[in-house]
Amino acid sequence: MELLTRISSGRFFTVQSLTCSQVVRLVAWPLAVITALDVVFVRAVHGDITDDFKPVHAAADAFLHHRPVYTEQLDWVDPHYLYSPGATLLLSPLGLLQEHTARYVFIFINALALVGATALLLRLFGYSLRSVAAPICYFVVFASESTVNTLTFGNINGLTFLAEVASLHLLLKRRDVAAGIVLGLTITVKPTLAPLLLIAAARRQWATIAAAAVVPLAVTAVAWPLSADPVAYFRRTLPYSAQARDYFNSSIAGNALYYGIPSWMSLLIRALFAAVVAVSLWLLYRYYRRDELFFVATTTGVLMTAEFLLSTLGQQYYSMFIFPLLLTIVLSNSVVRNWPAWLAIFGFITYDKWLLDHWPALGRDLEYLRITFGWSLLLIVVCYVLTDRYLTTRRNDRLPDLDPPELAPGYPPADAILQ
Repeated sequence: MELLTRISSGRFFTVQSLTCSQVVRLVAWPLAVITALDVVFVRAVHGDITDDFKPVHAAADAFLHHRPVYTEQLDWVDPHYLYSPGATLLLSPLGLLQEHTARYVFIFINALALVGATALLLRLFGYSLRSVAAPICYFVVFASESTVNTLTFGNINGLTFLAEVASLHLLLKRRDVAAGIVLGLTITVKPTLAPLLLIAAARRQWATIAAAAVVPLAVTAVAWPLSADPVAYFRRTLPYSAQARDYFNSSIAGNALYYGIPSWMSLLIRALFAAVVAVSLWLLYRYYRRDELFFVATTTGVLMTAEFLLSTLGQQYYSMFIFPLLLTIVLSNSVVRNWPAWLAIFGFITYDKWLLDHWPALGRDLEYLRITFGWSLLLIVVCYVLTDRYLTTRRNDRLPDLDPPELAPGYPPADAILQ
């Protein structure tokens, strides 16, 4: 009734009575909600030519009926089942449902995980769902290529993203064993988040590392006698996973294979970027590890980006694991408060297609390389900002305080921008 009264009286549409933050929320929430509904109930349910879920369901069904799981023809370019016996055990409940039903359940679980992960990420930086930051973050998350293709392809990245943010929360709260269990479960399924153990090591949270190592071993030990062909995973599938491939691969190694770049040049480029990453990690550890939120979120972004760029496989939808670095923009000492950083972010976060009908060769290169260039530029920007701060601070004899005194203030916390 109050809403109807406000509309009938015209007060609902009186912009002059609203603050700037209220106007932004009125605009951003509908955009975020409709974008999310479109991605989940239209794009994801409809599906795509790429189907990551089909081999997962086939493997879960085979596991439950004690049939061999690792029997795929790995020379084909179709999505393969690359998960370990332990991961197969964890995913096996999906085999209890028909494939189309299991796929819908899997999509909705991952969508809910993305909603929860975004809320947790906001809370990590001190923002509630009532803040201006909330609808903006949800819009960015669900409009990104990472979310669109994760849900459309039927991938597990949504749950992995939730595990990433949850583990960062637990690390910052010094709940070491719980953080290790969360990381261990994700490492059991896929080792994407394994580099985060370096953050635990830098913070001397050894219980996290121990738990993260024990969980995969324990789950695999349980799964081993239940699997029909666990040895085949280590003989066939794992060696295949360690090799670079020349399709759907935005890592340096993948592009080198696709474009025929000599091996020595590929190794040299990877070594140069490894040095860039090492410099950034050293400066973060040496001068920022006591600024816990900035250190953990920024280091997470550097480690994840380095993994995608320097490992044998980097796919664009992995970029959602860089989101904690992106949200550091609200911090006064953020390394992404500059336009080159967001030019880099545009390269790997958007769902744009750069294929050109009139110039197919150019369009193909732009489409295939923009992700690689985006990850590369982001690492360069982070290293440049940190190195410039270090050199300037040392020149002015202000070490170990690396933050310039003229830094702009951080964005206000949630409670300060509700009105």
